[in-house]
Amino acid sequence: MLRRSKDKRTLKENLMLASSTAFVAGSTNVAGVIAFLAFTTNITGHVANLARHVAENNWHEMTLFFIWLLLFFMGAFISNFLIRSASDKSYYWAHSRPIIIEIIILLFVAVYGDKFYGESSTEREIIICAIIFSMGLQNSMVSTVSGGLIKSSHLTGLFTDLGGDVSEWFHTIGKKRDIVKNRIYVRLTILAFYFLGGLAGGYFFNAYGFVIFYFIPVILLTILYYDLSSVALHKLLRLFSSPEKV
Repeated sequence: MLRRSKDKRTLKENLMLASSTAFVAGSTNVAGVIAFLAFTTNITGHVANLARHVAENNWHEMTLFFIWLLLFFMGAFISNFLIRSASDKSYYWAHSRPIIIEIIILLFVAVYGDKFYGESSTEREIIICAIIFSMGLQNSMVSTVSGGLIKSSHLTGLFTDLGGDVSEWFHTIGKKRDIVKNRIYVRLTILAFYFLGGLAGGYFFNAYGFVIFYFIPVILLTILYYDLSSVALHKLLRLFSSPEKV
């Protein structure tokens, strides 16, 4: 899922990356809404709230929402910066670095929320900061890896792109129509798995609380393992198929 550049990716790789990251985004967002009454995977609502608090001169809330916007931006910036800095050495290593950071952050959320969270407003704000930063990392990573095709948490843009692609599909023929059809498949996959992730996030958070944040990094680990497993299998097959030295 991570070892190819955006120009050489297959439909299968894009579908797998889209489904896994959209599921993570959906479950994280719904768990965040239940736990903190705040969206954690997108910033559209936060921009509206920032404008409202500016108009009402609510300085604390204004500062808080501005910090959340800045953290999402910083997550996206750092993700792309890490990828671009290492893409000339290894696409897998370049693409995996933002995911590794995201896993660490979400494990921190899991441990702190499960063991130490006292439901104070300061704790709530800090945990939301951590999750929003991690979602900025993820959203930028999948967008960069897929050449802008996949945006795991930006559903407004997703519906806009999906509507445009469906319209385009009716006006194209031949190979170009197949390309548009593949884009539609990817966008529908994001939508479906975001919804499924939201259902899972809501159900399991209500049942087990912050324990769900132990499970979410496991999904991200499978993304890292997918490419490593194929490399390991290839090396193992070469080892057993090579002639023994006399």
